[in-house]
Amino acid sequence: MTIPTRTAIIAGNWKMNYGPQLAANFAREVVPELAQQLLRYKRIKCILCPPAISLAAVRQVLDEHPGPRLELGVQNMYYEEKGAFTGEISPGMVGELCSTVILGHSERRMYFGETDELVNKKAHAALHHSLRPIICIGENLEQYEAGRTEQVIRTQVQHSLASFPAQNASDVVIAYEPIWAIGTGRAATADGAGKVIALIRQLYSDMYGSDAAAALRILYGGSVISENISEFMAHPDIDGALVGGASIKQDFVEIVRKTIETIQQ
Repeated sequence: MTIPTRTAIIAGNWKMNYGPQLAANFAREVVPELAQQLLRYKRIKCILCPPAISLAAVRQVLDEHPGPRLELGVQNMYYEEKGAFTGEISPGMVGELCSTVILGHSERRMYFGETDELVNKKAHAALHHSLRPIICIGENLEQYEAGRTEQVIRTQVQHSLASFPAQNASDVVIAYEPIWAIGTGRAATADGAGKVIALIRQLYSDMYGSDAAAALRILYGGSVISENISEFMAHPDIDGALVGGASIKQDFVEIVRKTIETIQQ
């Protein structure tokens, strides 16, 4: 089970799905149910992360149906405050609507060339603006099959998570997403994910101390659905999930419900 002092997080990454109207319609379907589920247990947050163009529409639905620990997040941002950066959004803009920002998702790294160093700059900007960064790391299939998982994770942790102020180190959230499991239907096992997550926590302890590492929330992401969420949430080192495809379906409510049931046991 999740360690009681760490609040679990179930975040839904809607990716490039649902413009403002469809996003609002879907939010109206699931937000009341999610809010009802979150009344059952205090040590869990649920974060909806629609496309940037749909944030205001979903924010309005959340404001119409206020619920405890039901929050809004964004899928990406730039690290500069303002300026001639066409197509980007700044930390200040994000902070007007959201509590959380996903950074360094494998799709950002793979398709848009984001490096560990760029992700680190964005993470520093998020913390400076009191945003909760969910920083994604994980190995691809070639690296996994070559037995290089530990090497890849070590490099990503040491560079993507570098030089945080001591007072902010425990505010970070990490999502371990083995790239070979994202959107493939091929999820890692809870034991396999747990071993990597334990390594991440140890690396973080080496960087920021045991207290920060003990407070650090580490999520699993990669083909998470209602049928396998309980297996992951029963592992003591896994503090929640970053959900992709299932987050734009009614199944997301079931994922939250089963998470609560599992960590209450």
